[in-house]
Order: sequence, then structure tokens, then C-alpha cells
Amino acid sequence: MGYTLLIAEKPDAMRKIAESLAEDGSLRRILTNDGVDYYEFKRNNRKHLIVAAVGHLFNLCPTGRGGWVYPIFDAEWRPSFEVRKESGFSKKYFEVIKSVAKDASDFIVCCDYDTEGSVIGSNILKFLCDVKDAKRMKFSTLTKEELINSYKNMSNHLDFGQIEAGLTRHWLDWLWGLNLTRALTLAMKNQAEKGFKILSTGRVQGPTLALLLERELEIRRFVPKPYWQLELHCKANSNEIIAMHEKGQFWDKNEADRILKECKGKDVLVKDIAKRQYRQMPPYPFNTTDLQSEAYSQFKFSPSQTLGLAESLYQMGAISYPRTSSQKLPVEINYEKILGNLSSLEHYSDLCKDLLKKGRLIPHEGPKEDPAHPAIYPTSEVPDLGKLAPQQRKVYDLVVRRFIATFADPAIRESMNLTLAIEENIFIAIGRRNISLGWVRFYSPYTTLEEQILPEVRIGQRLENLGINMIEKWTEPPDRYSQGSIIKEMEKRNLGTRATRAEILQTLYERNYIFGKSIKVTKLGETVTNVLRDFCPRIISEELTRNFEEEMELVMQEKRKKDEIIEEAVDFLMEILNEIKRNERGMGEALLKGLMESREEERRLGICPKCKGELRIIRSRKSGKVFVGCKSYPNCRNSYPLPQIAKITPLGKVCEKCLTPMIQVYRKGRRPFSMCLDPKCPTKSNFTKKNTPKIQDSNNI
Repeated sequence: MGYTLLIAEKPDAMRKIAESLAEDGSLRRILTNDGVDYYEFKRNNRKHLIVAAVGHLFNLCPTGRGGWVYPIFDAEWRPSFEVRKESGFSKKYFEVIKSVAKDASDFIVCCDYDTEGSVIGSNILKFLCDVKDAKRMKFSTLTKEELINSYKNMSNHLDFGQIEAGLTRHWLDWLWGLNLTRALTLAMKNQAEKGFKILSTGRVQGPTLALLLERELEIRRFVPKPYWQLELHCKANSNEIIAMHEKGQFWDKNEADRILKECKGKDVLVKDIAKRQYRQMPPYPFNTTDLQSEAYSQFKFSPSQTLGLAESLYQMGAISYPRTSSQKLPVEINYEKILGNLSSLEHYSDLCKDLLKKGRLIPHEGPKEDPAHPAIYPTSEVPDLGKLAPQQRKVYDLVVRRFIATFADPAIRESMNLTLAIEENIFIAIGRRNISLGWVRFYSPYTTLEEQILPEVRIGQRLENLGINMIEKWTEPPDRYSQGSIIKEMEKRNLGTRATRAEILQTLYERNYIFGKSIKVTKLGETVTNVLRDFCPRIISEELTRNFEEEMELVMQEKRKKDEIIEEAVDFLMEILNEIKRNERGMGEALLKGLMESREEERRLGICPKCKGELRIIRSRKSGKVFVGCKSYPNCRNSYPLPQIAKITPLGKVCEKCLTPMIQVYRKGRRPFSMCLDPKCPTKSNFTKKNTPKIQDSNNI
């Protein structure tokens, strides 16, 4: 007699599921010779085995002719370890699943309940288990209670709509990414005698980069204009009041000067007092994008970093599934139990107990929904905070405080607007005070409500005029996107999905199309976008990307077929590739020129403090090491060492201590850091031995 085989998406999830479902001490861990484990247990007096993937075990791979050519529209699913060297570790998991599946009589997919998890499970069933259908567990947390309930109420069939939508997305991304990347790269390579690089774009990557460049160009085109404001200082009952002229901005300095003279030394009359109480509602529960945006705002965690930390908390059962669009918290998650268990933690004890005293708990929910998962929330399985890594603890604290804040009362505030008159000129003083902090107390320290308390006055009261300041200001360009704000903008424009946006942004950084926390587009990123806009504008069309997203939603609802969408995409892509072929020379020349300018731009670090020449990154012919030298060499021999095996980006500013240019240092797998060039600068004393980068001495090159 066979057994039931469960397929989990990752080893940590496998362990949690096995521990939750095993009955009567039946759990047994089995370790293979390759160091891969799986579990055996009994449930309902039946033998179960559970194995784990490590994410995707299969990738699409082109079939037919080899070499770097295009167009290529034919592909097949191949084991990941055969397609990508970095996926070599997955082979041992592949072999374990294949071996254990041989004697299984039935199967249960318990991968994450979303399109990616559904594709992972479906491919494993198809290629390693030789079955087309199976039962499906659906859950949003890895808590024992929910996993048992999910097992009891599992579906008898796979979620074919989700599978087909996921497969459609993989095919579209593969078709777009592979063909367009090859087309761009070959266009440039064919014009280059030597020196080229792989240039990528895709159906989401292209429009996203175009969006970032659009903001970059807005900032460049922006011409600051001067304006003036009039700021009145007056005294009421020994308290100073500051009020601004009702016009706000004066674009004509002469007009501001005239009013300043008219008001000088004259009494101030309280003409009107307007008080209003209002409620400031609690925040919505986190969905993926909101969590990424808030974590960037609070901790400067990148979207991909936040998602990784949230995923690790989910795998240990501490929070719910972090890939969700929902801003809803269903009552079925048992608010009281979660708050009760959270109250065992000192940081949240008083807050949770206060909420539980309210009786009925109603979260303040947002409008967005997700058919698969609720908003992100802490589970009733409270982790040992001491065992969490510092960054995990920050994300967990953010999720917990956001969750409890949604149940709190609105904050009550009072606004007080004073209308002050000096003859015919009106000035407005605006005050704010907190009557009740409400939810703000629960979400502290991540938000505060600032107060500006005005003294009590009465209509008709005359105030002492202490003077008026005329303040000159300049209009400012729009803000650059941060990693947090661009993720929100992508969601707003329906570019990518909650699961892919962070990855797309990371790709743009890795391709050297963008850089910096306050995102700037590089010369290379600008060139790629401009070339596409000039020769193949449809590649960077947001409308095209949105249409595909809508089509995939119809596939999920089983209103359209995957093959129909792919066939349409191939026809459309063929038109674009033909456009590239026709314009290959012009595109290649423009791309090559942009690449050369980009490399030159990357080498410039700033002004030499000794001769005012240009400091540049130089690679030693003798050692192959990089260092900083002056372009005026040999007349100026000034040089500085640099960290090796790192990407160096100029920050466009100088160190306040030594006046050498500041740079940003990026190393794979590590957080970027900034430093000045002078190794003897006093700021270097703050570097611990652990954090000191490996620096090449330019004197030994």
C-alpha cells in the first residue's frame, strides 16, 4: 500500500507542516546522504511523507537552434540546475522528490497559495511525479491551527486557474526578456569592435525604467523661480504667534515690499477664530506594497530586503503570508487570540490589554482585496524576540504595531485658525493640538502628530506687532523616487505584481540603469530608454503591460486560455523584433555610444583637492587593481586607494573633514556604505576592523 506525499515549497515550510499535522508522536525526520531531509508522519492512521522544493525546480529553456540568436519562441521546462549554474544546489532536492514520489499513491500540494506556488507545485507533479492533478492545501499562515484546518478542508483538485495564469506570466516574461535582451545586445555588439555588455529589458522592466527617466528629465528641465513670503510675528498675552500672509507666495518682490511697508509697526487685529475638531483614522493593515514602502521609510530597507525578511518571519510562523494585495483582516483569524498572545510580550502587553477591554474589535480596513490571502498580520504563534535577527525584529515590530493600531480609536485633533488683520492685509496663523492620541499611541514610534498650540485670544483683540520677515525662497523640482515610492507608483500604474516589483527594481540596479537611494538614472539607463522610445516605443508602453496583466487575470478566472495569450504575444513581439532588425544599425550605434559615455561617467569621481583637476578610477595594468588617480598625471601625482571587488559610485559631494569626494561602495550580498577617498581622514576612525573594506594601496600599484 502506498502513502500520501505532500509537496512543500521550501524546507522551513515543510518542517512546520510536518510538525503540525503529525499525530501521536509519529513524526520521523529522514536525512539523505546528500544532506536533504524530509519527514514521515501519520495522520488519520495513514502514512504521509512530505518533501520540499527550494522554490522553482524548473525553468523555461529555449529549444532548437543554439547560439545567441533571435527570435526564439520555442521553449521547454528544464530542471533549474541544468539551466542556471547558480541553481546547482537544487539538484539534490530534485532527486529526493523524484525518488520519494515513485511509491506514492496520492499527492497533496501545499506550496504557497499564489501563482508562483501553484506553478512550482504543478511542475513538480507533472515532471517528477507523473501526475496531472492532486489535492490542494490553502493557508495564509504556517500556524498549527491553520495548517490542520487547511488539511481538513483541502480542495480535491489543483487550482488550475492560478496555475495557468502563472504559466502565462512565465512564458510572457521569458519571451519578452530573452528576445529583447538578445536584440538590444546584438544590435550594440554588431557595431562594436570590442567592449560591449548585455543590455536587458522586459515587458515590466522597460516601462518602469521609462517612468524613472521621466522623473529624471522633469528634474533636469526644472528651472527654479524665486518667490517671497511674508511672516508676521505678534504677541498675545505674552505668547508669540507666527502667521503667514494669506496670499502665500508672492511672485513679484515689489508687491511683497509694498505690503511689508504698509504693515510695519501697525497693530494686529484678531478678525476671526475658527476651531474645528476632526478625527484622524487609523492606518489600514499592511499589504505587500504598503509594508515595503513603510519599511523603506522607517528603516531604509530595500523592497526586496523587506520581502525577504517578511518571508523569513512567515516561514517561522510569526506573520501571515507577505505577498498579498489585501487591506482586509477577516474575523476568522481570531483577533482576540492574537492580541491575547501578543500581550505576553512586554513591548505590546499594555496596548493589547487596552484593546481587549474594548469588547468588540473592528479593524479599520482599506478598499483593496486579494482572493487568496488577507492583509499581513502577526499570528497567534508569538516568536521569541530574542532569537530574531535585528532586522527581522524591526519588520516584526512594524507588522505588530500596524496590526494593533488598526483596532484602536481614531485620533481626535483640534485645528485653530486665526485670521489676523493689519488694515486690509490678512495673515493666517494655523494651530493644531491633540485631544486624544487614539491609534497613534499604538503605532508609535512609527508616527507622531505634531502640535502647534496657539494662545487663546478673542475676536476684536489687538495684538502687538513684533515685526514682519520677508522670506525669499525658490521653487523646487519634484522629488526623486525612492525605492519605497517607486514601488507604490508601480502598483498605482499596474506595473508588475506585488511579488515581482522588488525584483524588477533590483534588476535595474544590477544592470547599472539606476543608482542611489534617491533614484537617479544612469547614462546607460537613459540611453537604453531613449533608443527604445525612438525606435520601438511599444516596448516601454505602460498600456501594453497593463493589458497583459488584465489578460492574465482573465486566465486566472478561466475566461481566457493561456495559449491564446501567448500566441497573441508572439505575434506582437514579432512585429517589434522586425522593427529592431530594420533599425539595428542606428540602435546599435546609439547604444554603443551610450555605453561608452556611461563607462566614462562611472570613472569620474570629482575634483582633485590638490590641483583642481579631475579624479578618476584607474585600473593598474600591472596588478589589475583599481585606485583613484588625477587626470593631470604626471603633473599631479595625487592618488587614493579604493576597495577592491566592489562597484564604486560617486555621490557628487565632498567630505566635510578632508574635502575629498565621497563615494558609495556596493558589494554583492552586503549593504552599501559611503566613504571619502582619503584613508587618513578622521572619519575613518569610526570604521571598525570588521567593517573596514579591503583597500588597495595606490602606492604599491
